[in-house]
Amino acid sequence: MTEYHAVLVFDGDCPFCSAAASALRRVRGVGAIPWDAEATQSFLEAQFDATPFALVFADDEEGRVYVGREAARELCERAGVPTLIRDVVGDNYESIADTIRTVTGVDGDPDPYHGVYPMAVDARERFDALASNADSMPIAVRDD
Repeated sequence: MTEYHAVLVFDGDCPFCSAAASALRRVRGVGAIPWDAEATQSFLEAQFDATPFALVFADDEEGRVYVGREAARELCERAGVPTLIRDVVGDNYESIADTIRTVTGVDGDPDPYHGVYPMAVDARERFDALASNADSMPIAVRDD
């Protein structure tokens, strides 16, 4: 059993994503883990039969997986962001992500996965490993 009932999967190479993920350290019971971590890849494969490169928020207590714009909206809500900002972020998720990736020089585009999904049985079995490898604050951005 871990201290996290929910985990944010984020792009550990993106400075903005890392900063946004670190804001979640104020949200009790939520951890963060980079997309390319082994436990993340295993969880995503179990959930989607693929490893989509996307913002993912998995909540084991709710049995839900939020992806893309829905993950951004849910994170804003849990962090106490005003509704107007939450709606702007959710409605403009792709353009915001595009702009940030261009400005920061990070390669690759998020895969077009969006929505709220029931957590798959196989993914639930891997959630503890995901949560055990998560941190309250994201791992430092690498200097590759």
